[in-house]
Amino acid sequence: QVQLVESGGGLVQAGGSLRLSCAASGRPASNYAMSWFRQAPGKEREFVAAISWSGGITYYSDSVKGRFTISRDNAKNTLYLQMNSLKPEDTAVYFCAAGVVSGMKSNDYRYWGQGTQVTVSS
Repeated sequence: QVQLVESGGGLVQAGGSLRLSCAASGRPASNYAMSWFRQAPGKEREFVAAISWSGGITYYSDSVKGRFTISRDNAKNTLYLQMNSLKPEDTAVYFCAAGVVSGMKSNDYRYWGQGTQVTVSS
């Protein structure tokens, strides 16, 4: 079992930045690929970014590529998402997830956090 707890969400103006963190406990986070998803009101959960267990491979959705950066510190069992140049359409609840194999679908991940709200005002 892996427990995931997100933090760092909040209210920010368009063009601003936020850094999300996801603290893992239980089994070492280094055993898993990890990712960020988000869900806006009335919409389905969507993939944002993923990172391999070693941190050597990352990929992003087209909507955040060039603005968001996913990283991890396995010594601290923590996943990060640096979000720059935020837009109102980035407003959503952001979830971190862990799985054996990285992917872009929710079903690729077994463990999920409770989410943290990010609100971007125009």
